Amino acid sequence: MSAHLLSVDSLSRDYVDHLFDVARRMEPIAQRRKITRVLEGAVLGNLFFEASTRTRMSFHSAFSRLGGSVCDTTGFTFSSMAKGESLYDTSRVISGYVDAIVMRHPDLGSVAEFAAATHVPVINGGDGPGEHPSQALLDLYTINKEFERLGKALPGAHLLLTGDLRYGRTVHSLLKLLSLYPPMQITLVSPPGLEMPSELIDRAENAGHRVSQRDTLQADYSDVDVVYATRIQKERFTQEMVEGFSLSSDFSVDRAFLDQRCSTHTIAMHPLPRDSRPGANDLDVDLNDDPRLAIFRQTDNGIPVRMAIFATLMGVADTFDRDLRDVGWQPPHRIGVDDADFIALK
Repeated sequence: MSAHLLSVDSLSRDYVDHLFDVARRMEPIAQRRKITRVLEGAVLGNLFFEASTRTRMSFHSAFSRLGGSVCDTTGFTFSSMAKGESLYDTSRVISGYVDAIVMRHPDLGSVAEFAAATHVPVINGGDGPGEHPSQALLDLYTINKEFERLGKALPGAHLLLTGDLRYGRTVHSLLKLLSLYPPMQITLVSPPGLEMPSELIDRAENAGHRVSQRDTLQADYSDVDVVYATRIQKERFTQEMVEGFSLSSDFSVDRAFLDQRCSTHTIAMHPLPRDSRPGANDLDVDLNDDPRLAIFRQTDNGIPVRMAIFATLMGVADTFDRDLRDVGWQPPHRIGVDDADFIALK
């Protein structure tokens, strides 16, 4: 593991297992039952040059719950890069202000270029159609937790990834991460032109996974353990693609799809945001009260996982729990009014 988290390529199976162990120890803090101030005095630079709500706030919350403080900036308009400043100059300057940096940028490879100018830990919060390593980590952490409750195991599991697999950086990182683990079955379903990059498929197959590709969800998926849906990212399309693209209802992951084509124990996941507008053919809102819907458990898991990332990069993974104390307020018993009881799946 390097001083930065830029790509899943830098991760080993041992590091991921260690990170997940740290994340589990972080859960009482993430669940607002315990407090630690292990990063008190440290400052995080949250540099988001592309739209973000969940990822930016998740990193902000994770750092704050470790006792640190956060400086946020969003968009190009209010940055010096709008005046022509290079990534190198921006990196070197910001590194003099903060102790860790999370960066999201619309251009592939930009975060790595930024990280090359500093020894301050840099975390890739998404670089265009490239990668989103922290999302992949929280996704796998969620899958493991869901499987534990259901008495399942990752080896031999069947995962279905669907939607925009060409530009969806979350599925790129997830497929790379899964390649560190024992063989499983992976089904890739995408509209024509939005297929998973071939080099990532080759990587998964070389790791022993059985990978198949389809262009429709209209099939029998009763043996699928996880359906991971992704939004069609038209903002990354060329003009030619925009003019010629249409999406059929084949790509709607809704209650009817889970009931008719999957099983009562199939877990539905999504990196968010999902397109909830009628006819969007994304992960449907009719699943909101369905216990198979894991997207909110998924986002909740992002806090302990990102806390663990900070703790490992900043050298406090073995010390954060020495000063744990109870919170002084009354935390909510449930977070969302329509959160489905996971226990109902058993």
